[in-house]
Amino acid sequence: MLQPTFPTGFIAPCLPTKTDKLPSGGLWLHEIKHDGFRIIARKDGQRVRLYRRPGNDLTRRFPLIVDALSRLRSRSCIIDGEAVACGDNGVASFDRIRHRRHDGDAFLYAFDLIELNGDDLRRDPLEVRKATLASIAAKARPGIRFNEHMEGDALPIPDLSASPRWRSRATGGCRPRRAT
Repeated sequence: MLQPTFPTGFIAPCLPTKTDKLPSGGLWLHEIKHDGFRIIARKDGQRVRLYRRPGNDLTRRFPLIVDALSRLRSRSCIIDGEAVACGDNGVASFDRIRHRRHDGDAFLYAFDLIELNGDDLRRDPLEVRKATLASIAAKARPGIRFNEHMEGDALPIPDLSASPRWRSRATGGCRPRRAT
């Protein structure tokens, strides 16, 4: 059986585990799962690459994300996120991104910072990585937006979509992640 060949610098995204019950307690963060494409965005000097699982290069497809990454002041970074195209109502629309009708408008909801300026951050606590990422994303709009999270116990999906803070964005469910 042939083994897949991945591009240089490709880091596979962590995949969620399907479960019937959301984990609870203070050790968890819960993020919105948007209707988009999971992307590993990599900047190395002036070179920017966007990878989708299983290593497909989508760099040319999402120019707004590439432009935002190229303008970051860091010399290198790897951001884990989700490329999203929203409808007129501001809600992520998988059809828009799947059928390539709005690739130029797609932006990255960033939810993890894997590497920054040559430092592998995966051993750092998630809260520290997300705080650094929030600062980076604030300067990278409109191509990169920080994906907010809730700490502790998550709301069930029907309650989540009714929450004023997350209303109109909780289209794809919830992604729990261990905070430490």
